[in-house]
Amino acid sequence: MINYKIRYASARMMLFLLLLCAVFFNVSALNADDDDDETPDYAQKRPPIISRDSLTMTMSSRDIELDFRKSYLANEAQFYTGLYEGLFSYHPLTMEPVPAAASRWNLSDDKKVWTFTLRDNARYWNGDAVLSGDFRNAWFSQLEAGRNSPYSSLFDIIEGAKDYRMGRISDKSKVGIEAPNDKTLVVRLVSPASFFPSMLCHHSFSPIHPSMLKVEDWSKTSPISNGPYYLLENKGKVKTLARNELYWDVGDVTLKTITVQLIDDGDEASAMWNSGEARWISGEVNLETLTDLSGIVVNPMFATHYYFIRSAHKPWNDWRVRRALTLALPWGNIREGYPMPADTLIYPIVDYPEIEGLDTTDIEEAKKLLVEAGYPDGKGLPELVLRLTPSMEAARIGGIMSSSWIDGLGVPVRIEVFPFDKYFDSLKEDGYDVASSTWIGDFADPYTFLQMWRRDSNLNDAHYDDPDYEKLINRSMEEEGEPRLKTLSEAEELLLSRGTVLPISYSFAVNIVDKGEIAGWFSNVLDIHPFKYLSFKAFRPLPGVVYAGDYGVNRE
Repeated sequence: MINYKIRYASARMMLFLLLLCAVFFNVSALNADDDDDETPDYAQKRPPIISRDSLTMTMSSRDIELDFRKSYLANEAQFYTGLYEGLFSYHPLTMEPVPAAASRWNLSDDKKVWTFTLRDNARYWNGDAVLSGDFRNAWFSQLEAGRNSPYSSLFDIIEGAKDYRMGRISDKSKVGIEAPNDKTLVVRLVSPASFFPSMLCHHSFSPIHPSMLKVEDWSKTSPISNGPYYLLENKGKVKTLARNELYWDVGDVTLKTITVQLIDDGDEASAMWNSGEARWISGEVNLETLTDLSGIVVNPMFATHYYFIRSAHKPWNDWRVRRALTLALPWGNIREGYPMPADTLIYPIVDYPEIEGLDTTDIEEAKKLLVEAGYPDGKGLPELVLRLTPSMEAARIGGIMSSSWIDGLGVPVRIEVFPFDKYFDSLKEDGYDVASSTWIGDFADPYTFLQMWRRDSNLNDAHYDDPDYEKLINRSMEEEGEPRLKTLSEAEELLLSRGTVLPISYSFAVNIVDKGEIAGWFSNVLDIHPFKYLSFKAFRPLPGVVYAGDYGVNRE
């Protein structure tokens, strides 16, 4: 999913965040809640909690798409943890799959056929039962030709799904998604995939109520959803979720309401934190105006900020030209100041082989490649359009890239800047050759990064089309364990060596939240915090403050 939460202002600011959080002992990759009973002096500035069954949080200003079939942004994925639930859901700490709408499942001997049994008490908020046909119909609706659901290519792992999505077949019986009865869903895969349950945590694999299936604009209604919450009110930038009392696990859902405030800038977010109105800031915030710094939480993510070179048109579809562009770049200067500089696309994870990253600068080799491709000294190359966000850091990197290509290789470059609220949509359009993005893994497996560069992926904004890459990914689908990871690492190395992905830094999540006050909120590698698990911890008065019971108002 694209990370819209963190707009890269400057590398120095990111380093400041890490240092600041280290001072307050909040930096951790996967740390559990701190049960220290002492309240630091600097935390006493925040007003007391008025209600212990309601939570207000902020997200960055881009509006939330309620139809998960059209979504691809990180803030939407967070919001959906309240509304929708698939066969599995994320564990709040480890991000491992935990049973959700599925009560049990069986795997065939050849490890290709998964048979899921739905919970008898799985319900939508209107009382209707969640049926296996709702999953089947929802999944097929994303595969419909012309819908272009961003994540529809994730379904390619299912037998026949890719051919159906590409319009090569129209017979649904040839696709491995069956609902033999109301509580049984059978899924046939192209090849064994041990990570399939992790993939099923993603919101794109949720069911859809029959009444919503053909509705094109969900913004004018409250979707009939099956998650722990439902949309109670949708008032522009204020969205209120209420507990779904018919949810199968409602006994473990503590908060009655969660209000999501979409904010326009960091000053607005910090003001809501300072006043006590918002107890969790997810997205933009002005750290300099925070009166209470104790809530700053930073942790590494399974995410990477990168630039990419599109292969949509000549001559950029020639990997020699793209490789030349990467060899002309001074990587040390580009990544200067980043606390976690990245020379690979995939954040280093356990058992994943180490590969040769993208960190070599060699102008002479770059010039040789251009000669081989038929463009000596850059002659004959068209203007390269570099599309940027309106941030100082994007301007800095864009300036280094353009000057390196113009002065070093003779490549004409034009820079264009798109506003944040239009930038990511613009990446789906033509008219540019190089752009940037930040991708957060949708599940904890390298495939979540590599599947988006496949020839027929809806997430392939680079229009990358490489038979060698396809062979490697296809081979990995037939493998498991160490051989599979080795093949995937070879595919990643191909992306880098052929100048498609230009990694800049591994990303980290920045949240403002008091983990001594809110239970069920854990730092994790995907920066997804399922609403289901959130609650306020046992009441603990601040020193020198008197309360009228648990729900009283400050009476100093």
